[in-house]
Amino acid sequence: MLLFIDGCLSQRGEESRTRRLAGSFLAAWRAAHPGEEVETVGAETLLSLRPFAPAALDERDALASVGAWEAPVFALARQFRAADEIAVAAPFWDLSFPAAVRTYIEYICARGVTYHYTDRGCVGDCRAGRLTYLTSGGDVERPESLGVLYWRQLAAMCGIGEYAYVFAGGLDLGDGQEEVRLADACALAARLGAREDGHGR
Repeated sequence: MLLFIDGCLSQRGEESRTRRLAGSFLAAWRAAHPGEEVETVGAETLLSLRPFAPAALDERDALASVGAWEAPVFALARQFRAADEIAVAAPFWDLSFPAAVRTYIEYICARGVTYHYTDRGCVGDCRAGRLTYLTSGGDVERPESLGVLYWRQLAAMCGIGEYAYVFAGGLDLGDGQEEVRLADACALAARLGAREDGHGR
């Protein structure tokens, strides 16, 4: 099963440039994995999530202390842990990604579900063999692009062995090459989607 986290929150709607990246990846993935399921966490879910206030954290910790992992608050974390492969699509906003995606991360980073601790540190418990991050932005990609680094580190924390990404950058430079850059990024996304060796573990 591929878990697709659709964070393509854009005023462009279906013309979202990040959505075009995601569409290229998903079309290639489906062609390479016929009959396999894609589960989507969409904008409606992301925008409905509330950041954890202290009382909500206390409640979640109380459930974790008695191993009540079937509680609704752990549903997104259970889904994330069970996925064979994960793709995340979100625009490059304010040096990272939309706040709704960050709130989603609070829900999937559940100790006892997606990771646990030993005396040697954090150990990931997720099944996925690969996480692919798809993003687009008006500026060019820079080595310190935080969205890319964030998802790289989150994949490692959750025990996901491979991380890949596509950054479609320079889309607002006004030099007439924007469509070329986006097309090249979509082609890379399609190549990643077509690969079968990142699937499961």
